[in-house]
Amino acid sequence: MEKRQIGIVGAGISGLIACKYMLSKGYDPIVFEARSSVGGVWIKTFETTKLQTPKPLYQFSDFPWPSSVTEDFPTQHQVFDYIQSYAQHFDLLKHIRFNTKVVGIEYDQGLSDEELRSWSSWNGNGQPCCDDQRKWKVSIEDNLNNSIEVYKVDFVILCVGRFSDIPNIPEFPLKKGPEAFHGKVIHSMDYAAMDYESAANFVKGKLVTVVGLQKSALDIAMECTAANNGLRNPCTVLYKSEHWNVPDYLPWGFPLAFLYLNRFSELLVHKPGEGFLLNLLATILSPLRWGFSKFVESDIKKRHLLAKYGMVPKHSFLEEISSCLTATVPEKFYDKVEEGSIILKKSRSFCFCEEGILVDGETTPLKSDLVILATGFRGDKKLKDIFLSQTFQDYIAGSPSETLPLYREVIHPRIPQLAVIGFSESISNMFTSEMRVRWLGELLDGAFKLPSLKEMEKDMVEWDRYMKRYSNGYYRRSCIGALHIWYNDQLCKDMGWNPKRKKGIFNELFEPYGPLDYITPSATN
Repeated sequence: MEKRQIGIVGAGISGLIACKYMLSKGYDPIVFEARSSVGGVWIKTFETTKLQTPKPLYQFSDFPWPSSVTEDFPTQHQVFDYIQSYAQHFDLLKHIRFNTKVVGIEYDQGLSDEELRSWSSWNGNGQPCCDDQRKWKVSIEDNLNNSIEVYKVDFVILCVGRFSDIPNIPEFPLKKGPEAFHGKVIHSMDYAAMDYESAANFVKGKLVTVVGLQKSALDIAMECTAANNGLRNPCTVLYKSEHWNVPDYLPWGFPLAFLYLNRFSELLVHKPGEGFLLNLLATILSPLRWGFSKFVESDIKKRHLLAKYGMVPKHSFLEEISSCLTATVPEKFYDKVEEGSIILKKSRSFCFCEEGILVDGETTPLKSDLVILATGFRGDKKLKDIFLSQTFQDYIAGSPSETLPLYREVIHPRIPQLAVIGFSESISNMFTSEMRVRWLGELLDGAFKLPSLKEMEKDMVEWDRYMKRYSNGYYRRSCIGALHIWYNDQLCKDMGWNPKRKKGIFNELFEPYGPLDYITPSATN
């Protein structure tokens, strides 16, 4: 029998994991990668970038970090080498077509909107692939010779990521955007694309304004100070709201994992689909939930002197971690703030003028030679635009007042024979992608069937309520940050695995969970 072909878009972490597990299930994967290397966002980033997640949480379950990497937060080069070694170890490179950009995907035997809406189960019959062999057409552009080819595959896995390719550019009033500015405006993506020497020379001696307060903005600001801009040409970090950016994962010397990455911590949170008793318990334990946040916040405030710089966030640390916004602060960042080579400035909005930037409520411009927009990416648009069908575009985008509509954060109930891996975030995206791909592999293998469309859509509504409750304005980020064990429990139950992975009740309740707990389908207890 001919192997079913799986088309995988992207050779970042999720794409490599998908390729590896599809091979292990006996499928024929073909990976389309626009660049010339594996690694996704780790191919090229800022010189000083380090892993934000502690190394034990950020690893493949069946491929440990080499003993030569001793740091808790490895450098960009170490992470990239680790990912490349994984691809080589499992002989994945021969399944990847490099320099091939997917320009669109289209369902080969199109269905009318009425047919799609009439379904009561995924794909019309609850099966991952139809008996009549409906296929997806994947149109790719060869970057080397500009030719267009079309592949037909039985199933598509989109591993396009959400932190690359399409920059999120703020909107400005007419004639008050970058065109009004006499200096240079670039996105952090453009800065990262430069070689390290060129990037340093590009910012050297300039008055630089960095817009944003997440990891990219902090790293760029530090690199500006390293380029000897100093007090004469300080770097201004313009931000909209403060964040609980952590110095490390040891608040007051206590591992953060014991506060937010074990089963006990998840008892404090109202979970989607939980029963009455768990709901009641989360309500009763709400003071402890508040106490955990305050414990972490007090450490960050003290170590970074946030009150001194007016940088104390108005939201809780639980909201930060529930939104997957937690970022590590570069070493000595606030030392640079103290000496004046980095200036922090808050503004709800801004626009451009000839001399630089006009911030909300001020008449004197913030003089700048260069503005770097570290304002993130439009991963939702990238995911939407890959579909040629307007109907499927609308389905995958969902409502702007809801989270991205994916059941188990993997499949859309009304888009057949397709999965999305790596869009929804967690504390460790590598770990989470692996669990999702393993779940998908079991689904394709027939180990379990999906529930009805009505049940899946109900489940998605419950996760949407959870996100809005604990992430507030950041609900569109699609994050399982504070509920990764509860989420993995659902995947394990679907696959027929025992979700409890620890030895003994005490360890099960209080010991943090990580990738190595899911090496095998069976639990240890």
